[in-house]
Order: sequence, then structure tokens, then C-alpha cells
Amino acid sequence: MSGFFKSSIGRKVAMALSAFFLMFFLIIHLAVNITSLFSEELFNELSHFMGTNPLVQLALQPILIFGVVFHFVMGFVLEIKNKKAQGVAYAKNNGAANSTWMSRNMIYSGLVILAFIVLHFIDFWIPELNVKYIQGDMSGLIEGTESFRYYEELHHKFSPAWRVAAYVIAFVLLGLHLAHGFTSAFQSMGSSASQKKTLKSLGKAYSIIIPLGFIIIALVHHFNH
Repeated sequence: MSGFFKSSIGRKVAMALSAFFLMFFLIIHLAVNITSLFSEELFNELSHFMGTNPLVQLALQPILIFGVVFHFVMGFVLEIKNKKAQGVAYAKNNGAANSTWMSRNMIYSGLVILAFIVLHFIDFWIPELNVKYIQGDMSGLIEGTESFRYYEELHHKFSPAWRVAAYVIAFVLLGLHLAHGFTSAFQSMGSSASQKKTLKSLGKAYSIIIPLGFIIIALVHHFNH
């Protein structure tokens, strides 16, 4: 297994697999969050299920965290390896003539997205851990009521304009990151030349729809205060 990660192909395949996993997670995450726009009750029910289900909490959540860390670490490793492999020739080569701006700057968009994930954890994940495991409240209810707290917490978080702006900028960069990363992941897994056009179209649609969905959620909650 260690030999697999030492090879260039092995690292690219591992990077692609982690990308597929995270792209699938984004679909699930968006599907749950978007229900907050039309059904407070449904969003609360789904959030409570995701927040208390043992399979999600004890198995899928650790896998997700590992997947995020692995993807970013592997991205940095690949960037460093590529820089070393190109050496002096890299400086002499006109990169803009052979690749897109985004493909040459994936590391920077990745760093911004990583910073956003830290903010997202501070906003939602860490407070959730505090309520459930420090305070010992697994009910998910607003204190003194029979109503779940998840919708109110989400709605409240998008009140400050600065936080909404940070989310919008992060998701725009996520879209640019996905626009290249989607097709790159399939290429690493050996997609054929005949599939390139279809994958490019799917990647463009995915990289627009997913970030736009999250942006709409943030904006709707902000302007409905």
C-alpha cells in the first residue's frame, strides 16, 4: 500500500477517489440544507436524524473528516511533487498557453476553501459537538420548547453580512475549483477521450449548480431576517 502512494499514478488515483467522495457529500449536504428554504419542519427532522444517527455520527462523520484532511494533504503533496518534477523547465514554460488559470492555481483556491471549512466548523460543527457531548443535550430541542433548534441556528448564522459575504466568496472559489477538479478526477481514473466532452459538460453543470445552491441558501436566510 505504501508503494501505491509513492507512485505518481497512485497519488493521483487516491486524490481522485477522495474528490469523488467529497463531491458526493456536497450533493447530500446541499439536498438537506436546501429543504430549509421551503420546509422548516423537514429541515429540522433531517438535521436531527443526521445529528443523532449512530451510523452517521460514529462511522460516516469520521470518514468525512478523514476524507477532507486526506484530500487537502494529498493536494499539497501533488503540488510539491509537480513543482519539483518540472524544475527549471517550469519557469521557462508558458503555462498559460497549455492550461487554464484555475488548473494552475488549484492550490490557492484549495487554501481558501480549507479556510472556509475551518470557519464552517467553527460556525456549526464545534457548537453542535458542544451541545451534544459537553452539555449532554441530545434532544435537539430549543430549551423549554418542543421545537427543534436546527433551523433557528442556521437562520441566525446568516444574519451578519460579513459571514454571508465570506460564504459567497468561498463558494464562488469552490465552483472554480470544481470546474477543473471534476474532469481531472475522472481523467486520473482513466476516462477515455470520447468521454471528455460529456464529462466537461457534467463538470461545468456540477460546478455551477452545487455552489449556487449553497449561495442561494445563505442569501435567502440573510435577506429574510
